[in-house]
Amino acid sequence: MRAEHQGSPEPLTRLSSSILANLKHRGPLAISELAAIEGVQAQSLTRVVQDLEHQGRVTRRRSSTDKRRQDIALTEAGLRALRDHVKDGNAWLASALARTLTPAERGLLRLAGELMQQLASVDLELPHPAAPGGERPPDEAGRTR
Repeated sequence: MRAEHQGSPEPLTRLSSSILANLKHRGPLAISELAAIEGVQAQSLTRVVQDLEHQGRVTRRRSSTDKRRQDIALTEAGLRALRDHVKDGNAWLASALARTLTPAERGLLRLAGELMQQLASVDLELPHPAAPGGERPPDEAGRTR
């Protein structure tokens, strides 16, 4: 099942799902802000945002702080479409894993995921520029990194 809205059975593209996800996590944004996040020109998003608006997945409204600016906001239909898109992707991945990997391989993948989460939770300092001679400065324990 793909995300649908009132006669708009269009599935979400990678770009449209990314736009909806950014609006979900960041709140209403100007098209220039969305473009900067996506790493594209604002003109490249115009058609996609128009399609999402036509499908009822986003709305445009004048900013309350700057009347020259239009904010793009996620609607309930957009949120449902995004949730369905993620659900579909998760179902596909679960099926692919079950059909393709052995139980042992799935266990290794689960462990790798747990290790990645552990790494993601570590608060590391940014690396220091290399010391003269190309060596890194020692850490608190006197080890070079």
